[in-house]
Amino acid sequence: MSKAGVLPPWLVLDPLLRGWLLEDVGRGDRTTNGLLAADVTLGSAKWIAKAPGVIAGLPIAARVFQLLNEKVSFVTTVDEGAFCEPGQVVAKIHGSLDALLMGERVALNLAMGLSGIATLTNTYVEKIADLPARLVDTRKTTPGLRLLEKYATAVGGATNHRMGLDDAVMIKDNHIAAAGGIGKAITRIRAQIPYTLTIEVETETIEQVKEALEYKADIIMLDNMPVDLMRQAVQLIRQQDNGVKIEASGNVTLETIRAVAETGVDYISSSAPITQSKWLDLSMKIE
Repeated sequence: MSKAGVLPPWLVLDPLLRGWLLEDVGRGDRTTNGLLAADVTLGSAKWIAKAPGVIAGLPIAARVFQLLNEKVSFVTTVDEGAFCEPGQVVAKIHGSLDALLMGERVALNLAMGLSGIATLTNTYVEKIADLPARLVDTRKTTPGLRLLEKYATAVGGATNHRMGLDDAVMIKDNHIAAAGGIGKAITRIRAQIPYTLTIEVETETIEQVKEALEYKADIIMLDNMPVDLMRQAVQLIRQQDNGVKIEASGNVTLETIRAVAETGVDYISSSAPITQSKWLDLSMKIE
């Protein structure tokens, strides 16, 4: 059940990983340095899943160890995005023990957090797997971890929404209030942005949907609408402009996501796979 997820280049990720290693190692690992001579004692370890779930973050974990010692071998025994059962070995590691012990916590923390996101994301995705609607993530991410958390949702089967404020235009309720209306907001912004950027507008009523259509929004978000009202809005948009993409958002849960998808929307955005996920328990055992 391997899912698509594309990591940013190491040129982008390495400074983050180095920073997190520096946070943990500090001025030196007192325990490991007191026991072992650096780069001298070799050893092996296994990573074992202690709970069922979707594995994500193994390439990142491998990089953590290799930043400490480039000769460390990190061999995965499952594919990224695979579903694992308790007791299953997901990776085998070999190299200098000081690197294995110093990198253990950072590597595991990242993989457990990302695997938890991928697991919950996949649970949401499976609820609507037979319907055309696609689950997308949001910008509700942990500061400093957005690139990796959004990578994990992709591994879990979701589609990434914009990565940041510079990716696309999203006119939300506060923007509408500041501009004095949807039409004014779209008109001002369209005159200033590159032609390649799309404009998405958040709507809460049928009247707002009509205004967004009138001013040619590329994507219309139906925010916190009851399902019946959402269905009416979808029908209206399809009748007037079938090229407009429709996104549903607002308090989407595992209990409601299927009903939302059945209204005919193209995308369903939810922060829950990231904000409500639980770390997947993994452990490292030195052999």
